Amino acid sequence: MFISPTDGRFREPGTLTFGARADSYYEYLLKQWLQTGKTIDWLEKDYRRAMDSMQNKLWKGTVSGKLYFVGEQTTESTNSLIKFSPKMDHLVCFLAGTLALGTQHGMPSIHLEIAKNLSQTCQAMYENPTGLGPEIAWFNIIENEENKKTTDNDETKLPPDLYIKSMDAHSLLRPEAFEAWFYLHRITGDPIYKEWGWNAFKAIEQYAKVESGGYSSVQNVKRIPVHLKDMMESFFLGESLKYLYLLFADDQQNNPDIPLDKWIFNTEAHPLPVRTH
Repeated sequence: MFISPTDGRFREPGTLTFGARADSYYEYLLKQWLQTGKTIDWLEKDYRRAMDSMQNKLWKGTVSGKLYFVGEQTTESTNSLIKFSPKMDHLVCFLAGTLALGTQHGMPSIHLEIAKNLSQTCQAMYENPTGLGPEIAWFNIIENEENKKTTDNDETKLPPDLYIKSMDAHSLLRPEAFEAWFYLHRITGDPIYKEWGWNAFKAIEQYAKVESGGYSSVQNVKRIPVHLKDMMESFFLGESLKYLYLLFADDQQNNPDIPLDKWIFNTEAHPLPVRTH
């Protein structure tokens, strides 16, 4: 994730992540390839390689097998030991939309199944007293066969699939889950994505709206009454509300206002024309 400006090498200890500081790179591998009319071969190649590595190294299931997520890998500079971290930023929810988009352009069909599972995990992140999603979620995973033996036959003994640490419980009203649900609704037509979006929108209206005008980030999504952070991120207007609007307005997949074969949304949700159009 971090590159030395002196020698151009990745710095150690390093982090392999699809979350903060790295997410848009993976998004643009696919979108830049599409936006330029599929004329730059290395973009497609690198995107495919990145998604294969994500599946092999970062794609994990929880103890119950009900939720799947994209975690992180870290390395220690002292011994180069690689550790897996069952942590997923809300930012990673973008990947569900990107994967789904790719399947409309020749990417493996398994990418759509991963997108569906990941989007469901993102929805689970919103199952809090406020109905808002946190900045970061953590997951319980089975790390060895001995642990698996003690949990296989008694689901009541399983720890929760997902938990939120107090330092990660704030909500900046980020757009990535709404982005994913928009793409999946557009591509599959499944109304569940609209339902998830509507529930999130109602939660925003109830707990993040400021009486004097505007909206505010929320200090802790698990606590009611809420404490507002007295700040509104620019991406809330530029992306979050835009993707919610597109999700709710998308009644006709066959004749949408912004067809995805002619327009590409950049990482800030601005529509850009595909080169051939």
